Amino acid sequence: MLAPTNFWMGFAGLVFLVAGVFVLRKEILGARGWDRFILLGTVFVAASLATFAPEHFRGPEFVQMVVPRWMPARWFWPYFVGCALLAAATSLTLRKFVRLSSTLLAVMFSLFVCMIYLPSAIEHPTNRFTWIYVLRDLSFAGGSWALAGLHSRASSPQASRWMILFGRIVMATAAMFYGVQHLLHPGFAPGVPSEKLTPSWVPIPSVWAYLAGAILLASGIGLALNKKSRIAAASIGALMTFLTVFLYMVLLIRAHGGLEINEGLNYVADTLLYAGAALVVASALPGESVP
Repeated sequence: MLAPTNFWMGFAGLVFLVAGVFVLRKEILGARGWDRFILLGTVFVAASLATFAPEHFRGPEFVQMVVPRWMPARWFWPYFVGCALLAAATSLTLRKFVRLSSTLLAVMFSLFVCMIYLPSAIEHPTNRFTWIYVLRDLSFAGGSWALAGLHSRASSPQASRWMILFGRIVMATAAMFYGVQHLLHPGFAPGVPSEKLTPSWVPIPSVWAYLAGAILLASGIGLALNKKSRIAAASIGALMTFLTVFLYMVLLIRAHGGLEINEGLNYVADTLLYAGAALVVASALPGESVP
């Protein structure tokens, strides 16, 4: 089942990426400097969501791996989430009902944290990867809350401030934690920390890990202190985009077999989604234009 799943994952991600850039072409051309790059935040989020969606239609295998055993009608939820991901990706790409879709997306990722990743982290508190996954999905939720806040400023200014604040603090916390992880464990692939070691073909792998760790740590501190916060969030987005293109895309191209390709697609979408979340937070923050 992985072969058709992998095809549709790659196809959906590429279609939504191209469509998102096309829809935003005038705004991108009219922006200056890195503000053009920040505009791509919603495009990256939409393309990543579209990439993940087909995987949720794998049926019993996906249910067994992900859905908590206490959930009623376990077979139903992966299909529901897959449809929800496609709906959110379509909304963000076409820029229709963005406030509603980003709010529902934030709620969904928050539920993932509370129902799947946080219980695992509490059960295995000394396993650093359980906390990495908590902060990963919490960052996705934070980016979505920030986007919802950005589109709520006119109607609900007070709620908008709280949603953007939550996105900034969550992104800061995750970036600092990830930065420390890279500095302590430079042998693992940089980006969103994972259990994958840096491939042997990557030159001076430890240097890349230390560099990624330093950027994440410095940017996280800037976000936490609200100092140059827009630049800090944009820097996280730039780092993750760079790693998506020059590390994880190469891993995907070099992959052999259905399982390796599926793993490569997930790494690409995960890292790009984190980049998109950081850029969305940057777009919601006031301050200077990024030079």
